[in-house]
Amino acid sequence: MNFTGKAGPVRETTAKLPDHERAHRGLRRMVLYGELAPGQPVTIQGLVEALGLGMTPVREAIRRLTSQGALVFKDNRRVQVPQMSLQEYGELAFARLAVEPELARRAVENMSDEHVLQLAALDHAVDRAIERGDVRGYLENNHRFHAELYVLSGAEVLLAISEMLWLRSGPSLRIMLGRHGTANLPDKHQEALAAMRARDAEGVAQAIREDIEQGIAQVERGLGPNGD
Repeated sequence: MNFTGKAGPVRETTAKLPDHERAHRGLRRMVLYGELAPGQPVTIQGLVEALGLGMTPVREAIRRLTSQGALVFKDNRRVQVPQMSLQEYGELAFARLAVEPELARRAVENMSDEHVLQLAALDHAVDRAIERGDVRGYLENNHRFHAELYVLSGAEVLLAISEMLWLRSGPSLRIMLGRHGTANLPDKHQEALAAMRARDAEGVAQAIREDIEQGIAQVERGLGPNGD
């Protein structure tokens, strides 16, 4: 995440991080952005090669992500992103709607004009990805928009919960996008940005709630019996 408190943006860099943190961030991105398909086992050695890091830091990254429910062990040598039922996704959706609008509301208290400009740039990147049909670009920039807004809240407990919810629900969004593409994807980012500029905390919270509700409805249709 790029924002910290009331300070300006701090861009994430892995160049000087220890290997265990580089492994965690790399594997986390693979889960969040759909590089690991739900239900498809992957060998630990394969992850070592993909991340370009040693076995020990990769195993530590796997341990951290399994503790959040983002990965499950198949056996001693394989892990996978768990498959999601419609009922399980509904529980995650309920939790997201309880946590994320509150994070957005609290974020306004610590928001500067520079933060709003950075979030607007991320939303522009989301729109470009939709226009190009760039699923990975959409997933990454949409996540960054939400994550960089929420971190401004300074609510560490709620942020940890939100991180877990995104890790567990993100792969289902990737499945839906893989089936239907990015065409006509709606969002409420413009409404949220307008409320941010007005420092309207309740307006930001409401726009984020509606944004999440739209995404949930799309994924639930994709996870339903007909998959449409």
